Amino acid sequence: METTYNAASTAPVAHPVDVSITPQYARRNRLTCAFRPILALPHLVLVGGPLALFVTWAGSHEGGAPEGSAAGGVLGAVAIVVAIIAWFAIVFTGVFPRGLWKLSAFYMRWRVSAIAYVALLRDEYPPFGEGAYPVQLTVPPSTVLRNRVSVAFRLILVIPHVVVLWFVNVAWLATTIIAWFAILITGEYPRVLYDFAVGVLRWNSRVETYMLLLRDEYPPFTLEAST
Repeated sequence: METTYNAASTAPVAHPVDVSITPQYARRNRLTCAFRPILALPHLVLVGGPLALFVTWAGSHEGGAPEGSAAGGVLGAVAIVVAIIAWFAIVFTGVFPRGLWKLSAFYMRWRVSAIAYVALLRDEYPPFGEGAYPVQLTVPPSTVLRNRVSVAFRLILVIPHVVVLWFVNVAWLATTIIAWFAILITGEYPRVLYDFAVGVLRWNSRVETYMLLLRDEYPPFTLEAST
């Protein structure tokens, strides 16, 4: 029986955002893995692929905002607009409008499931939106007034993560390619590479929720699961 998986951790971190995945190491569907980017295309159009928000951030600083927004899919572009509106709302009132917060959280939960699928972490096709799926993003709403200072300077504060994750995500791409070949040949995703991939997805998800202003807690520089 499979159990809910959190990346191997000897020192869990205290952070409200987490990603949980029911592991699927063996008996993988080689056919769907072989054509995974094509099968995932409808989701990629809607919620984007890995690094979407980082591409958006970089593009907005180089005059390429439309291209960057497209990288996050249709809903990704909406989430960016919501974040801009929320930025002004939080800076002036200390509150992220509830309806807009729910929309951004919906986008992130869908996005995490889609990325897990395209990254070969699960074989089941993800739902369009929210639904039963062995990949879950935990992102609780804040119950206190927001930190206006950290929100005001959010794009500056997140730079260290953007820099470090660029290298981490390059490694993730390389390990995913290796895993793709391993699955096609052996039908199994190497456990060490799987653990690493889940951890990187978790780290990316924490940083993206931080960039979208869903939480104020600074993301840890770790692949580890939350307590």
